[in-house]
Amino acid sequence: MLFDLHVHTRISPCSNLDLKDILTHARSRGLDGVCITDHDTMDIRTFCLEGLQPDGLCIIFGMEYSTSEGDFLIFGPFEEVPMGLSAKEILTEVNEAGGVAIAAHPCRNVRSTREYLIREGYCRIVEGINGRNQEHENQMALSLYQNYPVSFVGGSDSHTLEELGSVATRIGCKIRTRSDLIKALKDVNFSLHAQGRVHSFRSEQAPQSHCYQRNCFASIEIT
Repeated sequence: MLFDLHVHTRISPCSNLDLKDILTHARSRGLDGVCITDHDTMDIRTFCLEGLQPDGLCIIFGMEYSTSEGDFLIFGPFEEVPMGLSAKEILTEVNEAGGVAIAAHPCRNVRSTREYLIREGYCRIVEGINGRNQEHENQMALSLYQNYPVSFVGGSDSHTLEELGSVATRIGCKIRTRSDLIKALKDVNFSLHAQGRVHSFRSEQAPQSHCYQRNCFASIEIT
């Protein structure tokens, strides 16, 4: 299943993407699922039912949680989390709740992830390619595999309809619920997928698929 793990609706003040446009156009973009990850809120739950939609699209609720040491896509058995936590606090809370966290745009010039959080194992899944990053920011993120047992996902970071599905993650099992997604991410049952129109990534520089104990570097697929 092809999932865009990082999408913002108009609930995020910086986004111009309507929920109805996601529901209308996601399937035609080749997507099987979309994760709604608005900034610091899961209020999308008041406007949409989570799970399978009438056309088969799977909508999963998450959140992009902002900290001074990086932003994180978080998914877990919760609808709200306390605001103002440090990066270590929110990552620990998500893990203890049975959820999963992804370092969003970890090497972006603004709001990058503090490297010690990856080095010390607080977060081992990172966005290898973010659809809104500059080329060098994605290349820096992909180079993290040289030093750490990270796993790569991809997300469009859509704020407009044009961006929806430009970068996604191919998941190797059926996803119908948030719990299904969390399990797939924890099991590293996924690969990073970038559409051909994404120009900020050079496939010849992609890391080869590699395993480190139970953590696997996701393979890179360019179409």
